[in-house]
Amino acid sequence: MQAMKQSNNKTLNRPLILASQSPRRSQLLREAGLEFTVRASDIDESFPSDMPVEEVAPWLARRKAEAAGHLIQDQEIILAADSVVILDGVIYNKPADHAEAFRMIRALSGRQHTVITGVCLLSKEKEKVFSGVTKVWFGELTDDEIDYYIETCKPFDKAGAYGVQEWIGHCKITRIEGTFSNVMGLPVDLVYAALQEFY
Repeated sequence: MQAMKQSNNKTLNRPLILASQSPRRSQLLREAGLEFTVRASDIDESFPSDMPVEEVAPWLARRKAEAAGHLIQDQEIILAADSVVILDGVIYNKPADHAEAFRMIRALSGRQHTVITGVCLLSKEKEKVFSGVTKVWFGELTDDEIDYYIETCKPFDKAGAYGVQEWIGHCKITRIEGTFSNVMGLPVDLVYAALQEFY
């Protein structure tokens, strides 16, 4: 295990800055053996109404990276990300309250939706933007199950009003096509590969 960590440090030897307060993105990076510092900037996360839904997440990720770009020092690399849940061509953002979370999960129940996480890597020399795409299938949820999940897990900070790592993921997600980490908020496999090439 120590040899693997040394190998990681050899190929990923520039300081990494996570421009996100998301505890899930921090968890995923730590579990991937990456060392990083959190340094996030708040931005307006609205986007043009005529923008294709597939382009929203990478567009927002770039905005987040560029908002923190003035903080880059020396060899640092900024990593910013944004995730969206898409059903029937509509983006489901973070719910404002219980009622909105209920409506979102009711819409996803028994259906397949898509999670897109856009990622931007930014240094003083270059920028790279890419996306992870995962298809997710929900089983049917009763109203009581939806209420239970919202009351228990309070998913108000999550796009689509759910966290794949929580009860709903364990008990009601029947199939995933793509990576689990992408649904959590970061396509770690793509990030790792991009960082290896990002000198």
